[in-house]
Amino acid sequence: MARRVVVTGLGLISPVGNTVQDAWSGIVNGQSGIDTVDDWKNNKWAGETLGVTIGGMVKNFDPEAYVEPKKDIRRMDRLLQFAIAAGRQAWEHAGLPPKLDDAEGNRAGAIVGVGLIGLTSLIESYEVLKTKGPKRVTPFLIPSIISNLAPGYLAIRYNLRNANWSCVSACASGTHGIGEAFMHIQSGRADLMLAGGAESSMHAIAIAGFDSMHALSRNKTGTPQSASRPFDKNRDGFVMGEGAGIVVLEEYERAKARGANILAEVVGYGSTNDAYHITAPAENGEGAQRAMRDALDMAKISAEAVGYINAHGTSTQFNDKSETDAIKGVFGSHAHSVMVSSTKSMTGHLLGAAGGVEAIFSIMAMTQKVIPPTINYETPDPECDLDYVPNHAREAKVDYVMSNSFGFGGANAVLLFKRI
Repeated sequence: MARRVVVTGLGLISPVGNTVQDAWSGIVNGQSGIDTVDDWKNNKWAGETLGVTIGGMVKNFDPEAYVEPKKDIRRMDRLLQFAIAAGRQAWEHAGLPPKLDDAEGNRAGAIVGVGLIGLTSLIESYEVLKTKGPKRVTPFLIPSIISNLAPGYLAIRYNLRNANWSCVSACASGTHGIGEAFMHIQSGRADLMLAGGAESSMHAIAIAGFDSMHALSRNKTGTPQSASRPFDKNRDGFVMGEGAGIVVLEEYERAKARGANILAEVVGYGSTNDAYHITAPAENGEGAQRAMRDALDMAKISAEAVGYINAHGTSTQFNDKSETDAIKGVFGSHAHSVMVSSTKSMTGHLLGAAGGVEAIFSIMAMTQKVIPPTINYETPDPECDLDYVPNHAREAKVDYVMSNSFGFGGANAVLLFKRI
């Protein structure tokens, strides 16, 4: 018999706040964390400035509040600092001991999804190589940029001796991290897992790469805060962001026995691939539909039981229409009754961290009985005609919430959480 898995801790670093409470307050009040990035606006590369100069940067982040020993800060990419910070918040929120003993550690692990490697550290070291030579490249380069050091540092800190790895599935990585950790506990392979996603790729090379694909918003509205506009007819691309979202998952009886504050239950997980195109979604969101159905089937509930969907909702023409079609395909007539919103309208798209952060927002929506809005929704799109909770949060009690994440390469990941 499958074991029950619950959420007992939340941790978050994001463009709208560096704690769960601060970020949630910003989200429900419709506050955007997107702004102009001076480095991209003022610098030139081969005489040219970037065509995109806005992003969802994490602000006022102090790694010294989280990383120990402090000397390690200069040895790790910002991505790893975010993962450690969000993981520490989640661990402490769950009321767990400073370090597990070996017996408990053997039954505890961490899976953290990452979209890209530590890009900034890699580029900086390449510049050192070019200008100062190979002997000046830091010996900490590789540990700084490899993805599995995100869960690796957490394992060292808390003595997590079970499964420990990083999943990489583009923008579905964070959701896959939580889903795979959930499966580890459900199947009996572990009792406790830290899981989620982390990302920090806010470098000019990444912006130039995404912009050359015509994937990023060119900020046609003129104000950075209104550039990300999921499901709006005049959307023109996503806005890149950074951050981390980590949760503590526990086997239900273990959590109950230690008197943990149980926030929600994970009841469904779907993971599929479009097998269609390297960047474009399959027609009608066919792969996304299968992932949503798989999550519903695992939870043994009907689509009508779901009250809220935290959409992938990137603010690109293809994604938003495809996801709308997918929701209609799975939810049928209920598609127009279920509340759907994209918090990326405020955070931007956090790539590999998106699923972790948005899972937390989904859980908060359920526990706080408030549905976050899709801001900047001004002009309805006839092809995107669901209830996107436009511009203002909405008080509502829901018993099941769904969190969607879809990535390049056709990756689809879906989580279902239940009120408990």
